[in-house]
Amino acid sequence: WGANASNYPHSCSPRVGEIPGTSSYSQQGYGCESKLYSLDHGHEKPQDKKKRTSGLATLKKKFIKRRKSNRSADHAKQMRELLSGWDVRDVNALVEEYEGTSALKELSLQASLARPEARTLQKDMADLYEYKYCTDVDLIFQETCFPVHRAILAARCPFFKTLLSSSPEYGAEIIMDINTAGIDMPMFSALLHYLYTGEFGMEDSRFQNVDILVQLSEEFGTPNSLDVDMRGLFDYMCYYDVVLSFSSDSELVEAFGGNQNCLDEELKAHKAVISARSPFFRNLLQRRIRTGEEITDRTLRTPTRIILDESIIPKKYAKVILHCMYTDVVDLSVLHCSPSVGSLSEVQALVAGKPNMTRAEEAMELYHIALFLEFNMLAQDCTTALQPQCQSETLSK
Repeated sequence: WGANASNYPHSCSPRVGEIPGTSSYSQQGYGCESKLYSLDHGHEKPQDKKKRTSGLATLKKKFIKRRKSNRSADHAKQMRELLSGWDVRDVNALVEEYEGTSALKELSLQASLARPEARTLQKDMADLYEYKYCTDVDLIFQETCFPVHRAILAARCPFFKTLLSSSPEYGAEIIMDINTAGIDMPMFSALLHYLYTGEFGMEDSRFQNVDILVQLSEEFGTPNSLDVDMRGLFDYMCYYDVVLSFSSDSELVEAFGGNQNCLDEELKAHKAVISARSPFFRNLLQRRIRTGEEITDRTLRTPTRIILDESIIPKKYAKVILHCMYTDVVDLSVLHCSPSVGSLSEVQALVAGKPNMTRAEEAMELYHIALFLEFNMLAQDCTTALQPQCQSETLSK
């Protein structure tokens, strides 16, 4: 340790009967106080120690003083100094602004608490698997039929994407041959539920078995998160089976047919998704099945066409609505990313000499469309987007 035996006081030398190289740590064993020796600098001079101690004490006092000043800041005094040169009317306006902001914050909190919980994409996909809306293919496993949706399984699982591509016809029956041992009917159903929702629908100890999970991932592939795969399904529209068209002719809309030339640009979608997210579209598609119109589309192998009245649902909002159905996200920037795409409402606004709609007005119009479609997630997201707009407009007034 850099200190020889001569540096120790003689009173600390080993006593008679004490083994060399050992020491006793009881107070009775030492006749002097223990000291800390530096490895590099040897003994510390008293004056240096005094200077170092006084310097640390001064620095400590500065930190304590600064900390106390921060904790005990007199905000009332600072506010008085700030407003000392203000006019009374300006001070009154500031107080009213603070009160208005506080009231808006409280109102926003109460509205959020009173608002019913909107159904998420995961919950609607769970209902889609349970109630089998608009299924288009049947999987046969252990003599049990599982009606499913081709687009969902193909987007979520590479195994099913390859399997379903070999049977493209509507209503195809595909016999499942799974190599992984120990897969029974309830477990297969749970696997399908996982592909629809991203979570297992049953509590089974076998899912905790790492070996089985590894075997399943090797055979079926490991899917991405539900959000990522649904976003990919929206971007590429693989296996789409419905198109949305827009017309200003209400009679044409009611008849679901007519001259193709009078229809605007069509948007692709999947019956499974729009029926799961919107009771309006679900009832519309079920009515087509009851009237036999769906059979004609299946026979001709053409996507089902839904014609919407643009005076009720302007085409410029259609992509925002579909985007929210697939992702649970309202992206109002889509409304302005393609200036060349117009709509009947925009033309009517130009003819009437009305200015362009603000972002808050667009969100409000989209909110009413969401209520018409019974799409609660879109309505809730629109109200959330409206809150900062309303607060800023209220404060500016």
